[in-house]
Amino acid sequence: MTFCLNTKIIKPEEEIKNAIILLHGYGGDGNDISMLTLNWKRHLPNTVFICPDGHEKCEINPVGFQWFDLTKDDPKYILQESKKAEDVLKKFISEVKEEFNLATDKICLSGFSQGCMMSLNVGLTSEEKFNSIVGFSGKIINQIDLKERLKNPTEVFLIHGELDDIVSPTFLLEAKDFLMREKINIESHLVKNCGHHIPIEASSLALNYILKKI
Repeated sequence: MTFCLNTKIIKPEEEIKNAIILLHGYGGDGNDISMLTLNWKRHLPNTVFICPDGHEKCEINPVGFQWFDLTKDDPKYILQESKKAEDVLKKFISEVKEEFNLATDKICLSGFSQGCMMSLNVGLTSEEKFNSIVGFSGKIINQIDLKERLKNPTEVFLIHGELDDIVSPTFLLEAKDFLMREKINIESHLVKNCGHHIPIEASSLALNYILKKI
């Protein structure tokens, strides 16, 4: 097995029929985001969980990884770097599809924070529709750019903490408005008394959404 990213894989004992690719946040790694699978895998017996590390070492946390650099407060630079990450992830997804003999619509993309941003960009600009996109505490990196590159109507579920002081919950409302205008089916949930993390409530809501789609 050869992947273009260092990857944590949690395989089911039963036949693999679906995959969930989980993308960590800025400064995290695949092992961090894989904590979601501890509960999810009990309810998704035919699903392989794939948790890659970002393709770059994190600039501010050398033991973690990033999908794109955030040390420069420059929207053009951030968009440019995020598109490089898109190319890496699309190649990675092609490898996953080949390795596990899965069609695109059998794959759910999910991510936290920066990983959510990448899930939205990769999922909605790919040639084929994914099963779904489930994002925690993220946003659309650049709405003008994404609108120009939209290629499929993958359904989206976004969850955000109402007290998030890292990625403002207003980005959830902006993303929801954008996706509705583009006629993409979007569900959302704002978690009360929650900051920039994934609480049990958010994990359970995401699982129930995925169970309806898979």
